[in-house]
Amino acid sequence: MNLRKLGNSGLEVSPLAFGGNVFGWTVDEPTSFRLLDAFVAAGCNFIDTADVYSKWAPGNKGGESEMILGNWFKRSGKRRQVVIATKVGMEMGPTQKGLSRSYILRAVEDSLKRLQTDYIDLYQSHVDDASIPLAETLETYAELVKQGKVRAIGASNYKADRLSEALRTSKRHGFPAYQSLQPNYNLYDREEYESGPETVCRENGLGVIPYFPLASGFLTGKYRSEADLAASKRGQFVKKYLNERGFKILRVLDDLARELHATPARISLAWLMARPSITAPIASATSLDQLNDLIGATELRLDSASLDRLNQASAYAHAAV
Repeated sequence: MNLRKLGNSGLEVSPLAFGGNVFGWTVDEPTSFRLLDAFVAAGCNFIDTADVYSKWAPGNKGGESEMILGNWFKRSGKRRQVVIATKVGMEMGPTQKGLSRSYILRAVEDSLKRLQTDYIDLYQSHVDDASIPLAETLETYAELVKQGKVRAIGASNYKADRLSEALRTSKRHGFPAYQSLQPNYNLYDREEYESGPETVCRENGLGVIPYFPLASGFLTGKYRSEADLAASKRGQFVKKYLNERGFKILRVLDDLARELHATPARISLAWLMARPSITAPIASATSLDQLNDLIGATELRLDSASLDRLNQASAYAHAAV
């Protein structure tokens, strides 16, 4: 597995990250362990989670994903083989949210305890918090880096202007800077990232680790009508893709799948991995078959003609494909 540099963080990661949002939600602990063992055995080393995963599942309160990962670290002894990324800021409770100094210092200790580790490789601001000065957030991260509890920091869901402002703030005060961005980005959802944050990331050498790289499963090809949505817990997120542009993308993915003897999911991830600013898409799996298909994308090299076909099919208004 050829590793990629994550911005200027010093971290080197596989070109595919495992999305830990499924742990404690659609995947129980024993299955999670099997998936994680297989992921690392294949040469991958990058796992993304968040403190809030999977609070939305009935009976959960948040922290379930980190706890499963912590139990796996303890059982497997593979903590040092893995780059673990987690996030802070989304609401865990009425007084448990945001990017204030007091809350980050509290939340990081909770994450470290659940993960059963003494450091986090990549600690990310899950969402921007305009109520807190950027300098306060970044100075807090500076303390955690100095203490050895965090190796590098990243941003998630930041707009281009706020990301730029955060980078300027770090430079002005000598604080650690965000080394990565986690945006919603895939073959369908291109415009928001490409119209702003992409330029900021490329100009500043940031790593980019997109979430929803398969558009909540739409780009796997399993959702082709509203009737297909009812059977899936993610169906509610897919309805917006059932339109002419979405079907055009699927037709090209189907054609390439036949020609390349690959799956639409594998091709969609390979397209992302070939994008000049992308470090590693974050994808989830609930079975070993799914996981093996995702890992297969790391070995699929799309030629320029295939990339052009995908770019044209997924082009949005005023886009430079």
